[in-house]
Amino acid sequence: MPDSMDRRSFLQTTAAAGLGVSLSPLHGFRPGPDPSVRLGLIGVGARGTSHLRGLLQRDDVEIPAVCDVKSENLDRALDLVQQSGRSRPEGYGDGEHAYRDLLSRGDLDGVVISTPWLWHVPMAVDAMEAGLFVGLEVPAATTVDGCWDLVRTAERTGSHCMFLENVCYRRDVMAVLKMVREGLFGEPIHCRCGYQHSLLPYLFDETTSFGPGTGAVSSWRTEHYTKRNGDLYTTHGIGPVAHWLDINSGNRFERLTSTATKARGMHDHIVEEGGADHPKADVDFAQGDIVTSTITTANGESIIMTHDTSLPRPYSLGFRMQGTDGLWTVDNRSVHIEGRSPAHRWEDWESYQQEFDAALWRRHEEEAEGAGHGGMDYFVRNALVESIKRDVAPPIDVYDAATWSVLSPLSERSIERGGEPVSIPDFTDGRWLTDERSFDPDAEF
Repeated sequence: MPDSMDRRSFLQTTAAAGLGVSLSPLHGFRPGPDPSVRLGLIGVGARGTSHLRGLLQRDDVEIPAVCDVKSENLDRALDLVQQSGRSRPEGYGDGEHAYRDLLSRGDLDGVVISTPWLWHVPMAVDAMEAGLFVGLEVPAATTVDGCWDLVRTAERTGSHCMFLENVCYRRDVMAVLKMVREGLFGEPIHCRCGYQHSLLPYLFDETTSFGPGTGAVSSWRTEHYTKRNGDLYTTHGIGPVAHWLDINSGNRFERLTSTATKARGMHDHIVEEGGADHPKADVDFAQGDIVTSTITTANGESIIMTHDTSLPRPYSLGFRMQGTDGLWTVDNRSVHIEGRSPAHRWEDWESYQQEFDAALWRRHEEEAEGAGHGGMDYFVRNALVESIKRDVAPPIDVYDAATWSVLSPLSERSIERGGEPVSIPDFTDGRWLTDERSFDPDAEF
């Protein structure tokens, strides 16, 4: 393999070798230049409905088909599309494999998958097999094998899979990325991140949801806390850090160790809110209240990642970027740059945010207003749509999806083994050494 071949070119080449002329890899599932993108939505609960509302704000997107096994979700979505002035989509909801009927339509450019986690891999695999461009919600997979299935399917079919990790587009972490790439922090040494956010009301209250009128996630998400013990939600934190450290583009994650505390928060919340006779008061939750993971990289950096969702606490992803010449920390929104900041003193972040603000944000600030998650959702959807329109690889690809998501099952494995280090797979098969960066805060999209 030529040293200059990056992982995205590898997708195209391997697909061509495996499929011959029967399927044009990566470029060609769209019949030709077309100002509109035809998307099918699979899963229109809270997250899927949020994506639908955002997509309906665009004049370059059509929604011919929607799938959800819950009739109330499906009917709401079909109504929303029709109320936007578009034709009412065809709905698919007859059984858990109804999504396959949607995939077989033949008039779609891509799909957005926003279903419960365990469905992400089979749905994304089937969609890529159908030659569709996939927008896949987080996490991409919950098992090591599932991560490999996504990568191998993309390589075999040549279909793209964009990982819809919206925090990569958070305004402050994009400014930090610019500072890292311009050398203000010197050589990167250490990062911190995590998912620190009390989910107790969402995990047990069937009337509490992440979106108005969309139903609760407790029907499926709580089961993970019952059966698993690990960092269940890695990608919001590790995605931005991976970009700071050039993971899959000159660097890679090598090893991970994880430990978990005892589990008390879930039980205490149930008893406090529902009493000792609550039907879940006797559940033995596997998930420790706080999971701490340490990751080491090929280039010698370390990362501490924290999962903390079952104890009372305010929201924070706990970001920290530290190098030989300074550091930034999100919790007090402060920065120190050697030779620029007062000696041994923090500086307020705001002036740096203005100086290093991503061109993407400056260009699309108006469109992003009110788009969800502080505007981040606009950018991740825009990247998906523009990648499909231009028939190019997405800025966050299947290798990113697998690399960031695999940390969750690996943390479970390490905890099971008493904190033993575990190796992190190289999904790029060595192409991380030569692959160029794909995520750029100053890119066109």
